[in-house]
Amino acid sequence: MATGRTHRPATRSRGIPEATVARLPLYLRALTALSERSVPTVSSEELAAAAGVNSAKLRKDFSYLGSYGTRGVGYDVEYLVYQISRELGLTQDWPVVIVGIGNLGAALANYGGFASRGFRVAALIDADPEMAGKQVAGITVQHSDDMERIISENGVSIGVITTPPGVAQQVCERLVAAGVTSILNFAPTVLSVPDGVDVRKVDLSIELQILAFHEQRKAGEEAASDGGVPAAVARKQPADKGPDGDVPAVMPA
Repeated sequence: MATGRTHRPATRSRGIPEATVARLPLYLRALTALSERSVPTVSSEELAAAAGVNSAKLRKDFSYLGSYGTRGVGYDVEYLVYQISRELGLTQDWPVVIVGIGNLGAALANYGGFASRGFRVAALIDADPEMAGKQVAGITVQHSDDMERIISENGVSIGVITTPPGVAQQVCERLVAAGVTSILNFAPTVLSVPDGVDVRKVDLSIELQILAFHEQRKAGEEAASDGGVPAAVARKQPADKGPDGDVPAVMPA
């Protein structure tokens, strides 16, 4: 079976836009659910609704894959699952290493969805000597002193960082130096990487802040329709005003 080090997805060479690439996993998730229910075909409207996008955008995205469906019939579910999986590089084995086996790292190691989506957790690494040798999700945790050897022996090109923010950049640099070219970063910090290395950042606090923004906006809209100010918004009014009279002197970070 091919490994992640010897094959790369074809999306960039074929000129598929990054925004389309970001939506392909959404389509694949919806299609996989349809496949599990033995649904043979699906219309662009039905699939778009399941993926949370509009149908025109879906048809445009699929045109980059060379898939246009059949008028009056729709798209063949099984073929689309294969086609998108191939574009995303999921028809081969991608060994992954997780660095930082705290609560989050252990939870990711125990996640059962990796294997079914083309990813294999090849190694777990932690800097704590007391963690070395322990079993997590049936995998023995190894010490970070051996990181380079572990990556080389397992042909790893994808690394997951779940360390504290203070050491994330150092871990990132060691991963890159060892040959890792794609990193999924859960540490609440921005990583600096050289050209040719892809980083995807997952920051749960930022996602919650975005949801809080939408909640506040919805509360404001409800208050406007009722002619009043909701308590949740009123509590957020600054106690001290800045020199302009309506801007707080110190904005939260």
